[in-house]
Amino acid sequence: MEEILLRLGLAALLGMIIGLERELKHKPLGLKTCIVISVASCLLTLVSIDAAMQFADASANIRTDPMRLAAQIVSGIGFLGAGVILRRGGLTVSGLTTAAVIWAAAGIGIAVGGGFYFEAIIAAVFILFSLKILPLILKFIGPKQLRAREMKLTVLVHETKNIEEVTAEMNRKKIEIKNLKIEDLPEKILQLGITVITVQNYSATDIYTMIHGIKGVKSAKVETV
Repeated sequence: MEEILLRLGLAALLGMIIGLERELKHKPLGLKTCIVISVASCLLTLVSIDAAMQFADASANIRTDPMRLAAQIVSGIGFLGAGVILRRGGLTVSGLTTAAVIWAAAGIGIAVGGGFYFEAIIAAVFILFSLKILPLILKFIGPKQLRAREMKLTVLVHETKNIEEVTAEMNRKKIEIKNLKIEDLPEKILQLGITVITVQNYSATDIYTMIHGIKGVKSAKVETV
């Protein structure tokens, strides 16, 4: 009984730690979800192992795989991961990291349920390192491409020539235009949907101020991705 409580408790603790990181970033996967995934995976692993041992003791003719249920967890958890992967604007896909964390929480629960405590703790440490510490390291000493920031702009202009002025100003500021969509609106207004990438220390406010300073710009909206 004590061993079972230890395994379920450790699975809940490690799941909580990983879920807390997602919760602080306001991601779809939160604290409670991670705990439930980790504890449930641990429980199913315990049931799988204990059931295999019980049936093996009952008869020498019965052969069972102690990790059969655990194998189904790895494949079955995919439906939760698919639920947090989103496509924005037909181009940008988000939620892949959160889906990976769901899969990792299940893996940690399986490891704890199987009695691999040290491996589960080390895995949780490495996962948190990759989510929290590694991005900070790469931000300061990593390649320039890894320090790039992506933003989505919605700009309303009066005339076609204003489009060239907007793109020219971005080129002068060394802001890369990844995608540009132009749409006609009523009253001869043109709407620009622009996805930009910048490696400079430009904030959303800096980009907004720069766009508003261009002649012919009626309004602007900046969204960080």
